[in-house]
Amino acid sequence: MHKLTSMLARFGRDVKGLALTEYLILLGLLTAAVIAAVLLFGQELGANWESWGNWMRDQDLDAPATTTTTTTTTGG
Repeated sequence: MHKLTSMLARFGRDVKGLALTEYLILLGLLTAAVIAAVLLFGQELGANWESWGNWMRDQDLDAPATTTTTTTTTGG
């Protein structure tokens, strides 16, 4: 029993164990936030992504870009 309490006390003083616990809590919160965002906005984002994909498909990306030039003359 003494060995178990000394191990627990040593773990409590260990900074690495505390840092690992904090990182695991942050990872859990981040994972929950991502899951919540996907559940809340997933369908709308999917529709927007599909709309953007359709727009990109319909663009003529092989056509040369049209450029306009303006010529200015000054009298002298």
